[in-house]
Amino acid sequence: QVWLVESGGGLVEAGSSLRLSCKASGINFSINTIGWYRQAPDKQRELVATISSGGSTNYSAPVKDRFTISRDNVRRTVDLQMNSLRPEDTAVYYCHVNFRDRDYWGRGTQVTVSS
Repeated sequence: QVWLVESGGGLVEAGSSLRLSCKASGINFSINTIGWYRQAPDKQRELVATISSGGSTNYSAPVKDRFTISRDNVRRTVDLQMNSLRPEDTAVYYCHVNFRDRDYWGRGTQVTVSS
């Protein structure tokens, strides 16, 4: 059974930093691309960043140069370091993996950035 568990969200002021972590189980972690997505109220879920098995990264335009995604294949975690947070970063952040042609999501962690 595949499990993705996010942690690290919270309420912070604009300009602050947060570090989210996603722990995965039930997959061959080291060979899978893992992604972070977010969904703000009344908006569609959108890509934030992905990291491939080889460590290649991809970022959406709104977070590029502020967020950094990284992975630890021993600990089976993918972290998202978020710096210079803005009120528009407020959302529920989800971890995602596509494993054997099926999409898996964590339950999400809330990030709220006050102005």
